[in-house]
Amino acid sequence: MLDTKIFLSRAAALVWLSLAILLANPVFAAVPSSQFSLGGYLNAGSPASFDLAALQNYAEANPGAQKAVTLSNGDVYTGVSLSGFLGSYLKTDPTVPKNDILRDYVVATGTDGYKAVFSLAEMNASFGNHNDILAYKLNGADLTSNGFARIVSPDDVKAGRWVSNLSSLHVGHVDYTPAVSGVSGQFTVNGAVANAATYDLTSLAAALPAQTVTVNTPPLTGSSFTGVSLWDLLNLSGINTNPAVKNDILGKYVVATGSDGYQAVFALGELNPNFGNISVLVAYADGLGNSLGNKGFAELVVPGDVAKGGRYVSNLTSLTVVSVASVPLPASAIFMLSGLFAFGFNSYRNRLHGTAR
Repeated sequence: MLDTKIFLSRAAALVWLSLAILLANPVFAAVPSSQFSLGGYLNAGSPASFDLAALQNYAEANPGAQKAVTLSNGDVYTGVSLSGFLGSYLKTDPTVPKNDILRDYVVATGTDGYKAVFSLAEMNASFGNHNDILAYKLNGADLTSNGFARIVSPDDVKAGRWVSNLSSLHVGHVDYTPAVSGVSGQFTVNGAVANAATYDLTSLAAALPAQTVTVNTPPLTGSSFTGVSLWDLLNLSGINTNPAVKNDILGKYVVATGSDGYQAVFALGELNPNFGNISVLVAYADGLGNSLGNKGFAELVVPGDVAKGGRYVSNLTSLTVVSVASVPLPASAIFMLSGLFAFGFNSYRNRLHGTAR
């Protein structure tokens, strides 16, 4: 006679093993999306989800948010500004003295579990000013093969952050860090890296080949800085990625923190040469080799940012790499797990009643 305890333990082990695999590597067969959830750091009363009708209603009610992107092959994606859309519901912290939006990011996830992080500052017109859109039409017709909505990021080199079959937009926020000191003399690279490191002026200058950039946007138009590439510096510490997850680097961001508590989030997809490919310098001198003075020994310089220069984090004390939390299981995975549970239960019932073959 079948030992039911052994059978149940084996069935449970199968289910939990399958669940562990799914959670560790959340990539499934994509299914066409018909709605996406909206959550995270948002105002109370914000809509919990959007379908096509709701998204179109939003576009009609906010004509200034409507955007179009024309590709090199002539295809035209139409939708709404991702920055404007999220800004309609974004929570703000009145206790933070300046540029609270620099701490915000959004994780876009598809029904197959594919995800990409965007900092809200990279899309904001006062900072990165990238034209990322939440598209729902292609060449005037509703999207079909890529779900009813997808993220279109026209500035990305390899379109890795074009999240199809959009199932979730989750806004995250980095909590304010109190000031710790005045003029900085060192900073650390830490978080989701293989080898944390601490740099002072001497070690930073020796870490990588020096680069000099000239800023062409206010308020620092014409100013030159010398330093090292932020992307290259992070890679020296070995960013932790899972090779089994497609473009796992897109699920990470780095928080730059100054000694006064000022912070800015950069999505690693924005920095990666294969995707956003923006240039960010960890500067340690001006273009003539002079020290940065009261800005500390190191400052982030983002020459492509417009107008405000808000992501120029001075008196740098840390660069912390963060992996976003696992996304909720999409419907396809839930169905898969439901099938496993049903299979285990039915097999057990059949064996218990002597009907198993």
